[in-house]
Amino acid sequence: MIGRTLGFYIGARFAKACLAAFGTVFTLVYIIDLVELLRRSGETTNASGSFIAFLSLIRVPAIVEQVMPFMILIGAMAAFLNLTRKMELVVARASGVSVWQFLFPPLLVAFVFGVFATTIYNPVSALLKERADHIEAQLFTRFSPSGPDTSLWIRQRSGDGQAILRAEKAADSGRKLSNVTAFVFDLKGVFQERIEASDAQLNTGFWLLTGTRVLRVGEPPELVGSYNLATNLTAAEVTQSFLAPDAVPFWELPALSSRMQEAGLNSTRYRLRYETLLSRPLLLVAMVLVAASFSLRFFRMGGVARMVSGGVAAGFVLYVVQKLVGDLGGAGVLNTSLAAWTPATIGILFGALMLLHQEDG
Repeated sequence: MIGRTLGFYIGARFAKACLAAFGTVFTLVYIIDLVELLRRSGETTNASGSFIAFLSLIRVPAIVEQVMPFMILIGAMAAFLNLTRKMELVVARASGVSVWQFLFPPLLVAFVFGVFATTIYNPVSALLKERADHIEAQLFTRFSPSGPDTSLWIRQRSGDGQAILRAEKAADSGRKLSNVTAFVFDLKGVFQERIEASDAQLNTGFWLLTGTRVLRVGEPPELVGSYNLATNLTAAEVTQSFLAPDAVPFWELPALSSRMQEAGLNSTRYRLRYETLLSRPLLLVAMVLVAASFSLRFFRMGGVARMVSGGVAAGFVLYVVQKLVGDLGGAGVLNTSLAAWTPATIGILFGALMLLHQEDG
């Protein structure tokens, strides 16, 4: 194993480079987001410049989290290139230290960063994003951060069968819906009736629909004052059914996924998000291996710019693979575990293969 002093030195240099990359990206994203919010806030007089700066500050952590693997890649390449330029890795190799030995501290630091990002950074950023979305919705007078189309689709299951609800708006943390259309099916999945209501109030075990019109096949429309539609959903489940998986903290994803599955809602995206966060430490380890395979060339041999470009390109390709496989997993084409763990596995195998080819012939 590598000596403690050299291991701490290389690990500290790697950690400083990654933190510097994180700080740089965070600052750039914050400035860009702040400018965009200031532009949008020009249409309203409800917020001061300092409040907009605070809103942007709590929005940025969730945005930066999406590019965290790139920050590890850039930090690793910067650290390895700097160590190579100063001949420190050359001296270490001359003393008998192999590439696998001096890579162990950066790999360990990257794994620890990944665990921290999953278990602590992600829950904090998700909570901040939820608060920012709520403030933004009030500030810019729009209901949901999902865009101009605020229609909500909710699928539920109860003892009477299944129902699909569509609502134009929701309020009171998902307890009240407006302009509701419900498609009701029996236990065998056979369509029974369509219900149109002006409002819906969630009570324990049922929706209370008011201003209701019931349409059944082969029968004239029936106007009723109120209608009770059975449900086993809670207000939290209604709200989370149209909540993006990225906005749910890591520790809440398993329970939320189980509750949604029991309620008959599609929980694939939430299970995929949980598995993806679990695989993040290995993905960061893969980024270190990819960076090392493009950053350990001796400077006097030239081709440094080509190495850096190759490393960035390899990281970009790995990111595209992650997004592509993630989209397939979210659509249900691939198993969620396979979709979440494949990019990290491919990255580790690719980096290890490149290093074996370079170092061991």
